[in-house]
Amino acid sequence: MARHTISMVVENRFGVLARISGLFSGRGFNIDSIAVGEAAEPGTARMTIVTQGDEMIIEQIIKQLNRLVDVIRVVDLTGENFINRELALIKVNANQSTRQELVQIAEIFKAKIVDINQKTIMLEATGNEDKIDAVISMVRPFGVREIARTGRVALARESASKDTPSPEAPQPVWERERKQITADLA
Repeated sequence: MARHTISMVVENRFGVLARISGLFSGRGFNIDSIAVGEAAEPGTARMTIVTQGDEMIIEQIIKQLNRLVDVIRVVDLTGENFINRELALIKVNANQSTRQELVQIAEIFKAKIVDINQKTIMLEATGNEDKIDAVISMVRPFGVREIARTGRVALARESASKDTPSPEAPQPVWERERKQITADLA
């Protein structure tokens, strides 16, 4: 099954994340990663979900997400021209003899050294999933103590957004009102 990056803009309200994750779990869909943060429009949040499924499953997920009242716009970025990034903090064992080699690895991957002491060095790596995986595999032989890794965040490139509406494009007022009326009746 193919991995899909679904980008959406939602109302920034209590319980929205729970309803969306509940939709996935209630139907047996797995979320590989999820990232949520403020969107450009006040009162909204951008949510990026990575999940797996064939085209029919993803189409079903998008239709069900669009039915939720607090969901403003949903776009499957997979196959489109988009930029994605992850961030990882990696704490690695380090001593006098290994520290220089770890610094060189950080330089090669353009990772930042954000903390250093007598026993460890902490790297901040950003990039696509493959780059983060490569950094981790290069430092693993030194002894990785801890890893904290974000989910994928993604935005459509401008050229892609001509054919695919941006998740932040305003939704027609009638569509929002229809969703609210439907929710009130439920």
